[in-house]
Amino acid sequence: MIQNPKRYTITAALPYTNGPIHIGHLAGVYVPSDIYSRYLRLQGRDVLFVCGSDEHGVAISMKAKKEGITPQEVIDKYDGIIRKSFSDFGISFDNYSRTSAKIHHDTASEFFRTLYDKGDFIEEVTEQLYDAKADQFLADRFVVGTCPKCGNEEAYGDQCEKCGSTLNATDLINPKSTITGETPILKSTKHWFLPLDRYSDFLNEWILVGHKNDWKPNVYGQVKSWIDGGLEPRAVTRDLDWGIDVPVEGAEGKKLYVWFDAPIGYISSTKEWALREGKEWEPYWKDQDTKLVHFIGKDNIVFHCVIFPAMLKAEGSYILPDNVPANEFLNLEGNKLSTSKNWAVWLHEYLEEFPNQQDVLRYALTSNAPETKDNDFTWKDFQARNNNELVAIYGNFINRVVVLTNKYYNGIVPQPNELSEVDEATLTELKAYPAVISSSLERYRFREALGEMMNVARLGNKYLADEEPWKMIKTDEARVQTQMYVALQIAAALSSLCEPFLPFTSTKLSRILKIESPLKWKTITDTSDLLPAGHQIGEAELLFSKIEDEEIQKQIDKLEATKTANIAENKKAEPQKDLIQFEDFAKMDIRVGTILEAEKMPKANKLLILKVDTGIDVRTIVSGIAESFKPEDIIGKRVTVLVNLAPRNLRGVESQGMILMTTNAEGKLVFVNPDTDGVGNGETIN
Repeated sequence: MIQNPKRYTITAALPYTNGPIHIGHLAGVYVPSDIYSRYLRLQGRDVLFVCGSDEHGVAISMKAKKEGITPQEVIDKYDGIIRKSFSDFGISFDNYSRTSAKIHHDTASEFFRTLYDKGDFIEEVTEQLYDAKADQFLADRFVVGTCPKCGNEEAYGDQCEKCGSTLNATDLINPKSTITGETPILKSTKHWFLPLDRYSDFLNEWILVGHKNDWKPNVYGQVKSWIDGGLEPRAVTRDLDWGIDVPVEGAEGKKLYVWFDAPIGYISSTKEWALREGKEWEPYWKDQDTKLVHFIGKDNIVFHCVIFPAMLKAEGSYILPDNVPANEFLNLEGNKLSTSKNWAVWLHEYLEEFPNQQDVLRYALTSNAPETKDNDFTWKDFQARNNNELVAIYGNFINRVVVLTNKYYNGIVPQPNELSEVDEATLTELKAYPAVISSSLERYRFREALGEMMNVARLGNKYLADEEPWKMIKTDEARVQTQMYVALQIAAALSSLCEPFLPFTSTKLSRILKIESPLKWKTITDTSDLLPAGHQIGEAELLFSKIEDEEIQKQIDKLEATKTANIAENKKAEPQKDLIQFEDFAKMDIRVGTILEAEKMPKANKLLILKVDTGIDVRTIVSGIAESFKPEDIIGKRVTVLVNLAPRNLRGVESQGMILMTTNAEGKLVFVNPDTDGVGNGETIN
């Protein structure tokens, strides 16, 4: 660990521009990295927080094929959505770039060329999967098959999402092309490989020995498993039509593998920032006094802790990350988040549907952050976090303080009188919180840090509840002056202590308290006079609003609709039955009818007794649809009837035909009936 660094370079994983940002991305990467960066800035540190759109690789090509547009149209569309979402949500990047930018192409090409000229790559002809029908080599995500490790039949060519194993496409059992569905063949092609095995000793010493005590167990364990399993050369080029050209002779049609070019995006984003701001970029990547921290999800651990460090080591002039505090996954309502299946809470939609409530989502995601294990986001928990914590604890305290100050003193901070033991103890406890919160943040325990920040609000609520100034005002006005002064100091401290977690709330509270510049945390620790006597505060405003059940049910219904749509999309039709002759079909007499009467069969849960006008007669038909329809709801219903089915006795009632039914995507019964007016009862269906 670097002690007292001169500067910090904070990176957040580059989001793929094949879709918008969802809550899994936020909880895993962007909220914790933003909290950390905001905290460091409040401490007066030199901080550079960079990110950018990852716009190369197979995911983009797949999206383009699916939507029938070009890769450039895909990346432009989603880069715009992502940028606006981050900005509106308050993610405080110093620079947000994109890997399609010329500065990135140049930086990645130069990086590759440096390693190439030093002889750090292995050039090798290998056999790769090739789709003869599509006439192209199949990149990892264009292949699906059975995982050789867990048997998952829908594993991709680079990773099994069920067991988490990293794979090569040629490892898959029964591989299929996702482009044509054909079984691919093996075909020879030339590629360049980074020999990771050469860096085993370096990685072992740097991580397994050097970071044994300060890296998160989930990160350390995954890296150890990779190193212990034996590192092998890994391709850094691909046969693709979208990406950065491999900048050497004999590499026509080859592109840099996205996991070679993407992390270099942090460097090119830094260069872009430095050019705009008139600064030097190299100290943020090459000075040993710089602390480099990568914020990522657990699916990117190998790339940021093994492959990218090996690349940096091979290049020779770059620093290595001081920490990679990767989070686990966030699930949604008990199921894994999925961009392709639309099982997600999309940030841009949240911002539209919950206006001015960015901090509620930040709070809910941080409170339930998947720091050490996978966690589950539910809308009910989101509602409870807001109503029972933000509204009832934080908002309630601030509202009482501001309302009482305006009521008793016209919004002017009163002059305190002699402090009691309770006052002294409360202010002493308040002064300790900046160090407590800092300790958690420095160890990347954001959930813990947020809890300590909320404890400041709890401290304020307890102080007011115990002191009861609204009662004391009747008997000892001088004492109330001191009580309100103490409570206002807690409110002022909260305006700054909450800034990393709840930046919009911090701004709003500072406006209410008329604090022009954020209080330094050191000031909170060193003084009790955060809001001096005589300071004028503003009128009360609600910091948070209660979220009603109707708003939550709307979101739950939205997810249920997604689930239904997924079932319908993935539902496979039953296989065709054996062939029949026309004469077999002609034997069936199928007619249009109308249900005239309907009642439940006594002592039978599934059966209804129907009277049906078939056009040739009115007959009784017993139908097993009672669990799907109420008798009164289907009287007058037009139906399709097989009228020449041999009669059958069901529980003492003779049934003289059969109603034709099917099922919808949810598995519910649906009547098969004519949809055109003017078709009379008795008309035959041929």
